[in-house]
Amino acid sequence: MVGSPMTQSDGARGTTLGRLGALLLDAGVSVTDVRDSLTHIDGGRMPALSFSVMPELVIVSDRDSGLAPVVATTQDELSFRQAARANQLARALELGALPLAAAPDEISAVRAMVRRHPQLGWVVGSTLTSVGLAVLTRSPWWSVLVAVLVGAVVGAVTVAMGRIAAAAAIVPFAATLVSTLMVGSFAHVAGIAQVPLFAVCAPIAILVPGAVITNALLELTATDIVTGSARLVYGLVVLGFMVAGVTAGVALTGLHLDPHSAGLIGQFAIAGPEHAGWSALPPLWLAWIGIVPLAIGVGLAFGSTPALTGVSVITMACAYGVLSALTPLVGKVVATGATAAALLIVARLIAQRALAAPASITFQPAFLLLVPGTVGLVAFASMDVARVADAVETFVSLCVGAKVGALFTAFHPSRRLDGDSPGRTS
Repeated sequence: MVGSPMTQSDGARGTTLGRLGALLLDAGVSVTDVRDSLTHIDGGRMPALSFSVMPELVIVSDRDSGLAPVVATTQDELSFRQAARANQLARALELGALPLAAAPDEISAVRAMVRRHPQLGWVVGSTLTSVGLAVLTRSPWWSVLVAVLVGAVVGAVTVAMGRIAAAAAIVPFAATLVSTLMVGSFAHVAGIAQVPLFAVCAPIAILVPGAVITNALLELTATDIVTGSARLVYGLVVLGFMVAGVTAGVALTGLHLDPHSAGLIGQFAIAGPEHAGWSALPPLWLAWIGIVPLAIGVGLAFGSTPALTGVSVITMACAYGVLSALTPLVGKVVATGATAAALLIVARLIAQRALAAPASITFQPAFLLLVPGTVGLVAFASMDVARVADAVETFVSLCVGAKVGALFTAFHPSRRLDGDSPGRTS
């Protein structure tokens, strides 16, 4: 097999694999998948190494020599473009298409990739995400227009506060407070009695830690107790800050949120009440158009490539279509789990045939449509027990669906780039 033990010393091999693991962690890969990937890459080499993966470091242990190099992450999230390259690198090493000795230079090249105008990309991406989600959830036309301004302001606030280390921790609270104050002030001036949920949540949806909480639950079910618990606590703390921001904004402006407007994406693809003027809802067909700015916004915010953004548009459209079709038939909870399973299967099958489109990158933007983070946010803020129960049930369904999808792809034979190298699907 290419990249045999003869090409590197045991110490260098362990350090290289540790650096690769740290790169994958920075790319947003779960500790479970990082450990599995490193184990697969090192398979068949002697002496065998064992890997302990934590959220911010990788420990590579050699039982024979006692060496245990520790490699820490940079704690800087990679852009989607860098994450795609990192996943490509890991996949090529797994399939034997690249020798392990070449990995250090490749890892350095990924780290050295420069993202152009990241702050501007985040602000524009936040704006497009806000508008796209407002249209997708069929918020009134007035809230769609407000989402343009509020999304841009929220993006600018997060960029400005992110530059100050002491202020970074309260970004979720500050951004949510600003969003609620702006929407509440507009509603007060315009004389709007009740404001729909997504008028407030659309501008801050990009900050909701729904995916973090769901990943935590997935890691807990994979027996990664330490990491899963840490992610879960972090996600709940961020959600708590956002609830505090909404609560403070509501108290300061007298804003009244419509409790009946809380719902999942699939529930908005049905005819709603008729209103006139700026209170009218966008037509059903326009909700599909909202997918485009939503996907482009996520891509700009997280530094994606045009090709990956195009894939995101397709996967989001598929996810929205499946959710819209299944929700009236089987209910929102089951529909979310079934869509998650189907989406993960498709994303991983695409990844097996196109290394430039790794599953973690194609799946993550579409995952935004499945995670009930905004519903849980307002449910906690309004102390609506029924909505909290809906959010919890949907999280569980989401985890079960993702597990079913992962199980299916685990038994699906992956494409081999090297005839002597077994493939891997996760």
